[in-house]
Amino acid sequence: MTYSNTAFILLGGNINPRFTYLKKAESKISTVVGHIISKSNIYETEAWGFESEDNFLNEVLLVETNLSANSLLKELLEIEKSLGRKRNEGEAYSSRTLDADILYYNNDIIDEEDLSIPHPRLHLRKFVLEPLCEIAANYVHPKLKMSNKVLLKNCDDKSRVIKMNNDEL
Repeated sequence: MTYSNTAFILLGGNINPRFTYLKKAESKISTVVGHIISKSNIYETEAWGFESEDNFLNEVLLVETNLSANSLLKELLEIEKSLGRKRNEGEAYSSRTLDADILYYNNDIIDEEDLSIPHPRLHLRKFVLEPLCEIAANYVHPKLKMSNKVLLKNCDDKSRVIKMNNDEL
């Protein structure tokens, strides 16, 4: 099958079983979104933007898809919901079974009420940039005109991001 679009997607969650939720999300993405052509290792990270005793597991996928950016967002939200994600309107960051964010979609810049691509805070978050650099260090952010590698080098986020070994999962 030929696909017309590529997207980088961040998966993460801190409610157990964290690893199981990531694997189920990968499976659902393969079924309803498209072909996963690359994925980072899984990283354990501290919560970002709120306090939590439970660390997150995060990974980045590179996916080929025929979905539009808006359709991709809709499918990712459905996958989150199917895996128990509860979104509370107006509430800040909180613990979750799964979060699925579109980081990049082709080289598009999209600024809509419900969709911002590239992800507006990806350059501020080490837990995004570490796994992203693992699979696309030289990919250039279409808005900031810097590679992911340079964005990581310039990132002020001091939170711990630890690459997990397979036997730790």
